[in-house]
Amino acid sequence: MSYAESVNTLPAPTADDRAAWSHVDAADLLARADADLGTSWPQPLASQAARVHRDGDRVAWENPAFARQHRLSRAVVAAAVTLDDRWIDEVVDGLQLLCEQSSWCWPAHDDTLDRHGSVLATVTDPYLDLGAGEVVSQLAWLDHVLGAQLDSRAPGIRSRIRHEAHMRVFRPFAERRDWHWLGLDGDVHNWNPWIHGAVLTAAVQLHDDPDHLIDLVVEGLDRYLVSLPPDGAIDEGYSYWWNGACRALEAIDLLEHATGRRVPDTVAVRETVAFPHRCHLGGDWYANLADGQARPRAHLPWHALHRAARRVGDADAAAHAASHRGTPPSEVAGLGRLIQELTDGDWLAAAPARPPLPRDVWLPSVQVLLAREHAGSADGLGLVVKGGHNAEHHNHNDVGSYIVTSDGVPVIIDAGRPTYTKATFGPDRYSIWTMQSSWHNTPTIAGVDQSPGRASAASDVAVSVKDAVSALTLDLSAAYELDGLSWRRTAALDRTERIVRVSDIWTTAPSSSAPSSTGATRLNLIVAGVVSVVDGGVRVAPLDGATPVVIRWPVGIHPTLTVRFLDDPMLSDVWGDRLTRIELDVGARDDAWITVERDDAIPATGDSEDDR
Repeated sequence: MSYAESVNTLPAPTADDRAAWSHVDAADLLARADADLGTSWPQPLASQAARVHRDGDRVAWENPAFARQHRLSRAVVAAAVTLDDRWIDEVVDGLQLLCEQSSWCWPAHDDTLDRHGSVLATVTDPYLDLGAGEVVSQLAWLDHVLGAQLDSRAPGIRSRIRHEAHMRVFRPFAERRDWHWLGLDGDVHNWNPWIHGAVLTAAVQLHDDPDHLIDLVVEGLDRYLVSLPPDGAIDEGYSYWWNGACRALEAIDLLEHATGRRVPDTVAVRETVAFPHRCHLGGDWYANLADGQARPRAHLPWHALHRAARRVGDADAAAHAASHRGTPPSEVAGLGRLIQELTDGDWLAAAPARPPLPRDVWLPSVQVLLAREHAGSADGLGLVVKGGHNAEHHNHNDVGSYIVTSDGVPVIIDAGRPTYTKATFGPDRYSIWTMQSSWHNTPTIAGVDQSPGRASAASDVAVSVKDAVSALTLDLSAAYELDGLSWRRTAALDRTERIVRVSDIWTTAPSSSAPSSTGATRLNLIVAGVVSVVDGGVRVAPLDGATPVVIRWPVGIHPTLTVRFLDDPMLSDVWGDRLTRIELDVGARDDAWITVERDDAIPATGDSEDDR
């Protein structure tokens, strides 16, 4: 079969289908593509790649590499919409640059230093990671949409694509079976469906005899799918759902389209489609656990969620996706997702909808409770509480932490994570402040913070979901290396009183083997917004103009306010220029509580944090 005849492998129309492409609404993309013409292509450099091993910097190489791929995706859309030769030439230039790029692997992932003693990629031993998967998938989608145009304008270039795909992806995927993301050791995470889906995309489009590769993909995807819990939750959190479970759902869709193999829907598959709207706090805010952002960037592939929701018949998930129908299409989520978003008639015809915002969500596999005052509305107070353990994927030490929202906007918050560096996934991970329990809403006990590891887990977890009160009770003791400790926490949203209350009761042994166990015991509260001192507590004016709240605690407990200024865009883009940690020194007490009430009437007294 010739390349030109291979037109039905991927689920989107080719550029020859003018009924589909000539009416695509992509004015913003085309304007940005037009601005690219005549400018130099972004060029990731060897010295930038080596920085991962010199100073831990990942983004110096990744940013221009990503910008190059984004420019190519814009050009592909412009070429498909217009069939203008200048855009075909732009596409040829971009894909040739990718084929000439020494490695598609992101340097932070490459094992070449361990295997070959090199800080730069070893071209004869390519590493198959997320970056390589993204490039080969992009080239496959490009080849699918513009194959005939490439054959006419640049004969031979499609053979180059296939050669590079074979050398960098197909051969290492089939021959080297010790990839950690295969999940052979039982540890299956988001790399598995992300890479398997990319290999599948490339195999059905670029390989002459893909059956063996497809069999390996199905085998690998099965490991991920069987790891999904019955409630569909992702321990990596909402942000990683898009590049984990969502990638698996897209791979299932492609597998059925390209091969006719029907993949039965399990309970876990159906339930994971609901996970995004079950994490929704309101507006563009989400419950962010682990390394996620509370306000994700605007280029999420809502079309992919809508497609999956249609497949499993989840009307709430489809409504949640459709509530974002006005978001402009973006190349950042990947070329395949962009092409499908621009050409899927069912998505383009979807009417705007209201997000479902369920009143209560309980996810037992990750021990997360989300509760709000009213179903279908973010107005009022909301509460998210988590148990879990400190060896979750993308883990933060956060057993027993919680989030409180006002009108869907986090006020007592989970900060998320800063820009990734080499240290993020190495032995120094917990030297990063955002990963530490003292920068979550957890106690520091006798000077001791939580430890990482599977044994640092919540116990005696009990959930109660009723019309008047929704609450989670759990014991945090195992998360701290302190002998004789018992720490019981209950976090509750009382809809009758319109109040959130977090209560702690504990006992400690007279002494402990922990070396720092003579320090103070305090409750840590991380808040976002303008903090002012009021009688018996603090008043916080949240972000986005949400209704202010007053946080109170027992008389006699002394607060200390520590301001953390933010200069990392991964944090400041979400929270602004600062966060405040309220440290409540509980002294010799054996119980304490905090309450949160909405209050837009009490004037601030005393000093604000800005004056301290």
